[in-house]
Amino acid sequence: MTATLELRAAGARVMLAPEVGAAIAAYEWHGQPVLRPTPGSALAAGDVGHFSCYPLLPFSNRVAHARLHWNKAVYALQRPLASVPHAIHGNGWRRRWTVVDAAPARAILELAHAAVGESSREWPFAYRARQTFSLDTDSLAMTLSIANAGDAAFPFGLGWHPFFPRNALTRLGFAATRIWHTDATLLPTRCARVPAKWNFEAPRAIAATTLDHCFAGWRPPATVAWPDRGLAAEISADAGCDYLVVYVPPDCDFLAVEPVTHMTDAFNRAAAGATATGTRMLAPGATFSCTMRISVSPGARDAVAV
Repeated sequence: MTATLELRAAGARVMLAPEVGAAIAAYEWHGQPVLRPTPGSALAAGDVGHFSCYPLLPFSNRVAHARLHWNKAVYALQRPLASVPHAIHGNGWRRRWTVVDAAPARAILELAHAAVGESSREWPFAYRARQTFSLDTDSLAMTLSIANAGDAAFPFGLGWHPFFPRNALTRLGFAATRIWHTDATLLPTRCARVPAKWNFEAPRAIAATTLDHCFAGWRPPATVAWPDRGLAAEISADAGCDYLVVYVPPDCDFLAVEPVTHMTDAFNRAAAGATATGTRMLAPGATFSCTMRISVSPGARDAVAV
């Protein structure tokens, strides 16, 4: 069984799994799930893909064909998901993290990536990461930082992959200026205005919407509301997280709203000369951090029309 670390603040409860990608196994508010509950089978097996939330570092989403093109070199990366022909979500979510500090409502977890031997195929550059969880009565803040532990600069990105419960009444709201359309393997092809069918600037029921796209120019917060449960959540993040990946798979009881610092396959596109990808460089010894916050409140129970 996966070892867990519990945080509590009044009616709020968070369960962390440091050994499983520093993932969140549960976030509850007055007994109601804010994030998708982790199934007991996933908790027992340490199957991080079915947890409530996990960190994305040193990149978000996909690196095309598991090949990182950077500084006139090509680095082969692992493909952790057999069904995906690309590297995905970095390696932090698949590694064991260490608890360096824990209090009733706060915890700090760390990860050291040496980029030596087989681990260099996870990511070819050494780094140190830290994730701080701070639970309050009505909110959970997560700060993620990365430090370059090597002697060469490298591209990087950060983000989170929180999953939320969903049914036909669940309401989604977020504002963004553009959307990246994709090919069959979810690599970006073109950027365009957000079409009406995927425009949630005025919050509305998800209903039969299907989405797995990166939005540019996101303006926090995004909102998820459950009128049937009288519950609502706001997802906000630092200005550095100006991209938002929204994942609403068909016929599933969850959705994901992911604040991230760059677009899909950003580093390869930047290496090929593209601009406005969100790619950042981390110099030797430098550190970068950003924060996501999920704030919870009672929601109106009468707004139930689809």
